[in-house]
Amino acid sequence: MSLLPRFALSRQRAEAAQLEKKVTALQVALQQCKGVADHWRNTRYEIIAIVAVVAMAIGFAAGVYREHLFKPVIALAQTVGLASQPASAEAANAAYVKADYTTAMTMARPLAEEGDARAQALLGQMYYRGRGVGTDDREAANWFRRAADQDNATAQFFLGTMYDDGRGVPQDYHESARWYQRAAEQGDGQAQYNLGLAYARGEGVEQSLVKAHMWFNLSASRLNEAPRRLAATKSRDQVAGEMSSEQIAEAQKLARDWKPK
Repeated sequence: MSLLPRFALSRQRAEAAQLEKKVTALQVALQQCKGVADHWRNTRYEIIAIVAVVAMAIGFAAGVYREHLFKPVIALAQTVGLASQPASAEAANAAYVKADYTTAMTMARPLAEEGDARAQALLGQMYYRGRGVGTDDREAANWFRRAADQDNATAQFFLGTMYDDGRGVPQDYHESARWYQRAAEQGDGQAQYNLGLAYARGEGVEQSLVKAHMWFNLSASRLNEAPRRLAATKSRDQVAGEMSSEQIAEAQKLARDWKPK
C-alpha cells in the first residue's frame, strides 16, 4: 500500500504564494484607509483629552475610588489608539502572519515565559523555522512541549512531527503517535491525518486499518486546504481497498460516533 507523505511543518510554495497575495491585498486596503484614519486620529485626541481631564478631576475628588474610574478611561484610550494595547497571543500571531517577526517575538516571549500556551506554540514555530531567530530545534521542541503539556493541539501536532523526524528530540514513533493522538482527539485535522498514517503503517501503534480509515475520514472532513483534504481522502480510499466491507462499516461508524475531547 503506497500512502501519501505525512503532513510536516514546512509550508508548501503554493501556500506561501497564496499568503503573500493576501498580505499584499491587505496592505493595499490599509493604504486606502489611511486618509480616513488620519482624520479620525485628530478628532479622537480632542475627545479623549476632554474625557481624561474630567475623569482625573472626579478621580481625585473620589479619593480611594479613583482607580475604578481610571480603568474605563484607559480602556477607551487603548481602543482608539491613544494608549498601547497590552500584548496578546493573538496580536503576536498576527504579527507573525505579516512576517513582522521582531514584533511577534517581542510580544510572544514574555507571554510564553508567563505560561501562555498559544505564545509558547508560536515561539516553537519561530525557532523551528528560523523566523526572527536562528533555527534551533531543541529550543523549538522545548516550547512545543511546554504548550503541548497544557493541551495546546497545535503544539501537540508539531511535537509529534518532531518526534517523527528526530529533530530536537530522539526519533521515537511511539512518542510521535502519542502526541498525534492527543491533538487528533481535540479535532486537529493534520494530527488526525498523521495518526491515520501511523495506524496504516503500524508506526508507534499496533497496525489497524479500521482506525486508519476512521482518522483519515475525520481528517478529510476537517481540513480546509484542498490539497490536504484531497490527500486525506486518497489515503482513506487506499486503505479501504484492503479492507472488508465489515471493516469499512465499522470504521465509518467510529467516525460518525467520534466527538472531540
